[in-house]
Amino acid sequence: MSQTPKIGALAVVLHQDQVLLVQRSKEPDLGLWGFPGGHVEWGETVLQAAQRELREETTVIAIPSRYLDNLDLLRWDQEGQVVSHYLLVGVACDYQAGEPTAGDDALDARWFPLDQIRQGDLPMSARVVDLLEHALRADQAPTRPLRRT
Repeated sequence: MSQTPKIGALAVVLHQDQVLLVQRSKEPDLGLWGFPGGHVEWGETVLQAAQRELREETTVIAIPSRYLDNLDLLRWDQEGQVVSHYLLVGVACDYQAGEPTAGDDALDARWFPLDQIRQGDLPMSARVVDLLEHALRADQAPTRPLRRT
């Protein structure tokens, strides 16, 4: 049987100098804080998956606006064999409405001040700070109009 990486979408939502995170209720990363997200379903785009997972895990509504970055997440057992392989795609989402309430696959969901995340004193999944900083840089970059050919 051939194995292939699983694709996951992460919704990065910034609002009023805060970022939305969820506390994971399942492995991997049980109990750690990270961006809402999950598997991309068959026939679904990564942007659609980010929006759906965000709503399922937090009840917050946001519109996916752009891809941010790809994160390879590989985990090995004690013998050095790969036990899980994910390609996680960070998606910037523009907040529309809702207050976070933990839903599917989340123990908790809440807004955190950006400075608190940057300090790193919250138990977080790998690369949360990196992806947050990427999103903040992308927010400040000038937008270019789409060129029509």
